[in-house]
Order: sequence, then structure tokens, then C-alpha cells
Amino acid sequence: MTIKKIIIIILLLLFHFSFLYAENSTMAISKKIKIKKIYPMGKKIFAKRCKQDINLAKYTDIDELTEDIKNKELCKSLRKKQFQALSLYLWEVKRFGDAKKVEEKIILKEDEKCPVCGMFTYKYPRWATQIFYKDNANEYHHSFDGVKDMMKFYFDANAFGDYSHFQKKFITKMLVTDYYSQKAIDARDAYFVIGSDVYGPMGDELIPFDSEAKAKNFYMDHRGIKVIKFSDILEDEVYKLDE
Repeated sequence: MTIKKIIIIILLLLFHFSFLYAENSTMAISKKIKIKKIYPMGKKIFAKRCKQDINLAKYTDIDELTEDIKNKELCKSLRKKQFQALSLYLWEVKRFGDAKKVEEKIILKEDEKCPVCGMFTYKYPRWATQIFYKDNANEYHHSFDGVKDMMKFYFDANAFGDYSHFQKKFITKMLVTDYYSQKAIDARDAYFVIGSDVYGPMGDELIPFDSEAKAKNFYMDHRGIKVIKFSDILEDEVYKLDE
């Protein structure tokens, strides 16, 4: 093999690797743009201009989804860029990403108010709690800015308005936010510290933990009165936290 041929091969290899590097760099930039610009735009469009009950699980590819958005009027009229941002958000984030978020964290909408105190719950994510329940075939939920208000509602919902459709026997799940991990946990499996020196948005709180050991450590570190399970929470004790 001549020196000339060797040089040509080396130049071709260099060109090939430089092309791959450029292609990968473009892909990285594209992903960054999606995260910073496209997904947030799509999320806003979905919240303001689309039906909120779109069943994403039934679609096998993004083309099916986009066809339905166009033909079944799932969203209000959109410009081309809006449509692209919405489609990518629904397919790449909402469909595949939100399921994990729901499992790990309580999701709050900006217009949700605590039915007990009237405060916007999205402002206090580290204290958020939720009750989900069914009325006939429909499922509803209420969000609260702490365990204390959730328990007041749980014990006597009608003290805070006409919630005659709410019945404890139809509750499907109750979520609270673990104090340390900030993950959503089942209230009925959680441990709560009462009377500590840590306050929530509404003052004294029942502070939730996903294990008894964590609750006891917190209780010792923050001068708690006691550690209890969900089944041990009493209505009188809840209201005493406001005194």
C-alpha cells in the first residue's frame, strides 16, 4: 500500500469520526432545547388549550396521537410550532414520564385550593396531601396544604361546604408527602409525629414519614410529643394543634 493511499484512508477515517461527533453534539443540543423550551411550551399549551382527559395509553405511536388531536378536536386551534411542542410533550413527557412522577410525588395544579383553609396548595409542595374517592363511576380528589387539614376534612368534610358526595368508604387512596424524601406515600401506611418544633403552612402539623425509625429520629431531634399511625389519629387531637 502506498503512502498516498494510507493518507487517504486516514483522512476518510478522520472525516467519519468528526461527522459522528458532530451528529452526537447536534443530538445533545436538540435534547437540551426540548427540555428547556419545547417541553415547557407543550405543557402550557396542554393545560390551557386541550381536553385534560386524553387517554395517552391507547396510542401505539405518536402519529396516531397527532391524527386524533387534529381530527377529534382534542385541542383548540394551534399554530404549527404549538402543535409540534404539544405533540412532543404529550408523547415524550406526559405519556412516559408523568407516570413515574405520580408514583413519586404529589402532583398539584395551580388552581387547586385546600377545601379547609382555602389556600392554593401548589405553593406548599413539601406539605401536600391528597384524598381520592369515587362517586358512582367518577373519581375525584382534593388537595390539602398539610396532614392536619386533610384529617379535618376526613373526619367531617361537610363542615367545610357541601361535600355530601364524599364518603370514607369510597376513598380509593390517601397520599401524604414524606418529610425527608418528599415522595408521595400512602397515608394509611405512614407514621406521624405530633407536636414537634417544625411548623407547616398552617402551624403545628402531623408530620409524615415512610418508616417508624425515621419518625422516631425526627421525634427525638425536634421535640415531638409522640409518634402515631394513621389509625391512631383522633379528631380532638387534630384540632388541638390549632390551640
